[in-house]
Order: sequence, then C-alpha cells, then structure tokens
Amino acid sequence: MSLPTNVQRFEALLYASLMLDAVSVAVQDRTPNAEMTEQMIMTATLLAGGMILLLVYFVWLAAHWRKNWPRWVLAAALVLSVISLGQIIGEKGMELDSAIEIVSCVLTTMGLYFSFSGDAQGWFNA
Repeated sequence: MSLPTNVQRFEALLYASLMLDAVSVAVQDRTPNAEMTEQMIMTATLLAGGMILLLVYFVWLAAHWRKNWPRWVLAAALVLSVISLGQIIGEKGMELDSAIEIVSCVLTTMGLYFSFSGDAQGWFNA
C-alpha cells in the first residue's frame, strides 16, 4: 500500500524541519564563557543531535509503520520548541539560529496539520 498524499507531505515537511534544526544547531554560537564551558557546549550539541535523530525515527514510525503516538509526541515537541524559542528570542533577541528555528516550527506545524487532515485521517493506527 502506498502512502497517502497528506502522509507524504507530513513526512517531507517534518524531514525538512529537522534538517533545518540540524542547520540551526550548526550555526549556534559555541563560544565558551563563564556560564558555558567547552564541555557543556559539547554536551548540549550532542544532546541536540541525538534529539534530532530520535525525532527522525518518530517521523519514520508515524509515516511508514502507521503509528499514531509519534504524531502526538511530535506535536508536544513542537509546543515545547515554540515555548523555548519564545524564551530565547526574549532573552537574546533575533539571531540567525532563531530565525531558522521559526521556519522550522512553521514547517512542523504545516506537516502536523497534513498528518491530521485529508487522506491521512484513516492511515494511522490508534
């Protein structure tokens, strides 16, 4: 059975969003200072990379194995990302990585919309 059109859109948009997240992590300021040592920066970068890989797996599970729960985990991750992004922009202002994250959140929102609408509604198992 082939993937419905909305599931294909969901998958493509979420993968594009996660690719932008990886770019955002790559362009973050990694200058050590009194608050952030080199080891803390490396740990945060590795955790961000691991989280991106985990979310890629969730997109794959939802799209190809028809699992419903990863969509809800991705939606919860989106909510947490928007809250975190708001705090970061309020604290540091708009930077390149923040602008990339905004685009990533928009892509994720659009992808999740497609996963809950149209021909995708009957695709996911409860």
